[in-house]
Amino acid sequence: MRARAATVGDLESVFRGLSKRISDEYVAAGKDSKAAYDNLMMNLKEGRAHALVEGEKTVAIIAWNEHSDAADTLFAAQEGFFSAATIRFCKRHIRHIQALAGNLPIRSRSWLQRADVAKWFRIIGYVERGQENGATLFELPPARGG
Repeated sequence: MRARAATVGDLESVFRGLSKRISDEYVAAGKDSKAAYDNLMMNLKEGRAHALVEGEKTVAIIAWNEHSDAADTLFAAQEGFFSAATIRFCKRHIRHIQALAGNLPIRSRSWLQRADVAKWFRIIGYVERGQENGATLFELPPARGG
């Protein structure tokens, strides 16, 4: 797996085969796939979105928004993204995104109470920070020495 700057074609490709678990996450967050698509498109146009590519196929898009105290993530993926290998890749790549965001803490949210999601965030290095607007808030602390 590798990451590169996302394109409009990458975003369209991921949303054509959007994972049910991601669609369910959007619904639980009070959004629909169109709103998520629009948010990701805005970040893409601002240069803050990466395509995660397996072979020649884009399987996920991760984007981020920097604020004064942290960077928040946005995410879309196809079902084929969810595996142990991609989690290992994400552990490295999220640190790359963190460096691009000035070593701010990275915040990610999950509206679904799935044990596997919490486990994946822990493996990547996130710490659970409680609830926020109905979501579990996960935070990746700044890299040491960064």
